[in-house]
Amino acid sequence: MNFNTVGALVLRYLFLYTRSPMRLVELVFWPVVDLVVWGNVTVFIQKNTNPDFGNFVLFFLGGMILWDIMFRAQQGVAISFLEDVWTRNLLNIFVAPVRTIEYVSATFIVGTLRIVITAIVLSLISWFGYTFNVFTLSWWLIPFFANLMLFGWALGMVSTALILRWGQAAESLAWAIPFFFQPAVAVFYPVENMPAWSQPIAWCFPPTYIFEGMRAVMKSGSMDWSYLWISLGLNVIYLALAGWLYVWILNMTRKRGLLTKFATQ
Repeated sequence: MNFNTVGALVLRYLFLYTRSPMRLVELVFWPVVDLVVWGNVTVFIQKNTNPDFGNFVLFFLGGMILWDIMFRAQQGVAISFLEDVWTRNLLNIFVAPVRTIEYVSATFIVGTLRIVITAIVLSLISWFGYTFNVFTLSWWLIPFFANLMLFGWALGMVSTALILRWGQAAESLAWAIPFFFQPAVAVFYPVENMPAWSQPIAWCFPPTYIFEGMRAVMKSGSMDWSYLWISLGLNVIYLALAGWLYVWILNMTRKRGLLTKFATQ
C-alpha cells in the first residue's frame, strides 16, 4: 500500500469540505438536531418521573452520541464514494494507479476525521446544554469508539457495494443501511427489555455489546471485559465479509463494464 496515494486521496476529500461550506454544515447539523431532540426529551422525563429514574434517562444521550460515532464512520466510507460519483471523478480514481485497499483506507481516514469533529461538537453541546459529560465513561470511550468505528466501516463498504451493484437508484442506502440495524443493537434500551425472539438477533451484532457496556459503565463504573472481546471478534468477521463483498462487486462491475456506465450516468 502506497501511503502517498492514500494521503493524496484524503487531501482530495478534505478540499471538498474546505471549498464547500455547506458540506461542513451537513457534518454537524443532523447530529446536533438529534442531540437537542433527545436532550429535551431527557430533561422532560427527568422532571416528570421519579428522581431515581432520572439518572437512567441519561442513557439516551450516551446512546445517541455513541450511535452517531458508528453512523459517521459508515457515512465516511459511503459518502466519500458518492462524492466521486457526484463530481464525475469516479473513473479518474479507478483508471489511476490506485489500489482498492488504498481507496478504502482513504475513506476510513476521512470517516475518522468526520467522527472527531462530530464527537467534539456533540460533547460540548451535551455538557453545556444538558450537563451530560461523555467522559464519565473514562478510558472506556477508546474501545467503545474503536469498535463502533469498525462496524461503521463494515456497513460503509456494504453500502458502497450495493450502490455499485444497483446504481444511483440505490444511493439512499448510504443513509438507510445503519438504521436497518438501529432497532436490533439496543442503542437506547437494554437487550433484556427487547422481545424474547429478538434478543438472540441483537447479540449477533458488535454494537449491541458496546451499548450494553456503556450502560454498565454508567451504572457501576465497570463492565464485563468479554463484551469488548466479543465485539472485536464479531467486528473482524463483519469487516472481512464486507471487504470481500466490496471487492467482489467492484471486480464484477469492472468486468461487465458497469463501472463506466455507472460513473457517466
